[in-house]
Amino acid sequence: MTSPSPAERAAELRALIAHHNERYHTLDDPEISDADYDDLVRELRAVEAEHPDLIVPATPSQQVGGAISATFAPVEHRVPMTSLDNAMDAAELRAWAERVAKGLDGEPTTFVCELKFDGLAMSIRYEDGTFVQAATRGDGTVGEDVTANVATITDVPSELATPSSTGIVPPVVEVRGEVYMPTSSFERLNERALAAGDKPFVNPRNSAAGSLRQKDPTVTASRELSFWAYQLGEVIDGPEFTSHASTLEWVGELGFPVNEHVQTFASIEEVAAHCLHWQEHRHDLDYEIDGVVIKVDDPAQRDLLGFTSRAPRWAIAYKFPPEERTTKLLDIQVSVGRTGRATPFAVLEPVFVGGSTVGMATLHNEEQVAVKDVRPGDTVIVRKAGDVIPEVVGPVLSARPSDSVPWTFPTNCPACGNQLVRPEGEADTRCVAPDCPAQRNQKIAYFASRGAMDIEGLGEQMVEKLTSAGLVKDAADLYSLTVEQLVELDRVGQTSARNLVDAIQGSSTRPLPKFLTALGIRHFGPAATTALANEFHTLDAIMEKSTEELAAVDGVGAVIANTIAQWFEQDVNVALIERFRAAGVDFGDPEAAQAAADAKARVPQTLEGRAVVVTGTVPGHTRESAEAAIIERGGKSPGSVSKKTFALIVGDNPGASKLTKAESLGVPILDADEFERLLTTGELPAAD
Repeated sequence: MTSPSPAERAAELRALIAHHNERYHTLDDPEISDADYDDLVRELRAVEAEHPDLIVPATPSQQVGGAISATFAPVEHRVPMTSLDNAMDAAELRAWAERVAKGLDGEPTTFVCELKFDGLAMSIRYEDGTFVQAATRGDGTVGEDVTANVATITDVPSELATPSSTGIVPPVVEVRGEVYMPTSSFERLNERALAAGDKPFVNPRNSAAGSLRQKDPTVTASRELSFWAYQLGEVIDGPEFTSHASTLEWVGELGFPVNEHVQTFASIEEVAAHCLHWQEHRHDLDYEIDGVVIKVDDPAQRDLLGFTSRAPRWAIAYKFPPEERTTKLLDIQVSVGRTGRATPFAVLEPVFVGGSTVGMATLHNEEQVAVKDVRPGDTVIVRKAGDVIPEVVGPVLSARPSDSVPWTFPTNCPACGNQLVRPEGEADTRCVAPDCPAQRNQKIAYFASRGAMDIEGLGEQMVEKLTSAGLVKDAADLYSLTVEQLVELDRVGQTSARNLVDAIQGSSTRPLPKFLTALGIRHFGPAATTALANEFHTLDAIMEKSTEELAAVDGVGAVIANTIAQWFEQDVNVALIERFRAAGVDFGDPEAAQAAADAKARVPQTLEGRAVVVTGTVPGHTRESAEAAIIERGGKSPGSVSKKTFALIVGDNPGASKLTKAESLGVPILDADEFERLLTTGELPAAD
């Protein structure tokens, strides 16, 4: 049996955290305790810290918010709501500034600093100056439609004011910012709750999130929510800005509240001093902040820096140091995951740290327990690293009991009793038994998780019931479950059984990338599954491809391709796929695959491998059709100019920043007629 890699464990953790994050933050109906959730998040951060190459777009370890709730209609963000990288101290902040300077070839840079509000990210859309929609961040691509609730927030204008600087309101304006609950409002909310004999709310951030997700907008209106605007999303026919500061000024002219503590600085040392100031004065405000956001002020420089797979290179969040408390370490136990990895975790006497009650924290692996020398019975320092993530820092040796003995890692799996194995040279201890019930249950739970097949109601507890009763041995068995079988289980009624069966059957129509992710193939995360599905359209086509053909797809590469090919070569996996096929699971669209092949055969690939950027409206094209024409011919059409750009196509009303950058980099600039010749020939105009 091949030892699972850190990439496999990271993929498993992302799917689990995304699901529980959505249950907690979006549905306000968690399936696990806060401590169990925190344990998962901390382990993922540890894996990503040790293996930065495993960080993927929208990783939940860096994402604010979670998946969307079924209570609200989904809203696809026209411009993704990305996350931010974090700097935990001044050294990391300076390292980021050095990367920025390198990316700009040493150009002078102005930084703009904003307070990092501890609330809920929101996108608010206006059409012809009228408020039409509000959506949560969700997973960054799709959020929840909370229009009716946001309409009750007095800070959010129903009609945009006409900016004095431009004299017009663009036809589409999307303003983004943070919905939050002022500290004073939170205190009044808890006073009312206590007076009514209700349980008090935990913290302003979760109270704001829960208030926004009320079915009754009048409840939201009673919660005294507020809003800070801090950036723009989609804007059609809007002005070109020369700085982030001027952007915020314009947003303020539209009628939005912009925080008064936005400041610009010429050096990173001034920025670091500013961060330290607010670290010391964070509690002086009537709202909670957990850091400072630092951005490059110049939009042209931002375009040059671009994005990583998950965040802009031109911005970073300086996170304030976490609060620390001491508590009792009651026990050290071991959990076994889908890949057989045995992870020690601390069972704590519950302690309230930084806005949440912590009862458990990960200890990572056997070596970490030994290095920290934490023992059951110790008084330990618990640090809340970030918003909701607890960490055992170490023991308070002066309080250690005299009869204390070091903790030793168990030799047998707590789930199946088989011997645990620690391969030579590896930090992780694993259960390698193929019939381990913990691994089996985790694989099925992963298949059903939010990031995979998204089967509502099929959490770990239900999976345990199904496998214990012998109804399910693997994920394919789910599709043969009946209501009659489920109602025989403990505490499963007719309605719950019917809902679960319907949810399982409904999952069979999930898009191909979701099913590919659900298979749990090592290294095969959402980015790669989407890339392969977009390229080949069907599972059968993917299975037929060679390792080389898979690796040639942008976003896949040799390592992932090799893992995929090996997985599909195993008879047991092929048999599993055929059982899914028999169950009616969607394997993709053969007609789309054929249409794509036919289209590629008809259109000469004159731009294969070339990046062509479009700015403005090209006569004879919409923005979308111009980009589609480039892609149809094998090219790419990114949103920003870089040194790798083959040509910039300039239409009517172009963006000044793209033109300026293209000129500074020596990128060829083409007009509409030259664009048509480029599409036909793939050649640039001859130099004068």
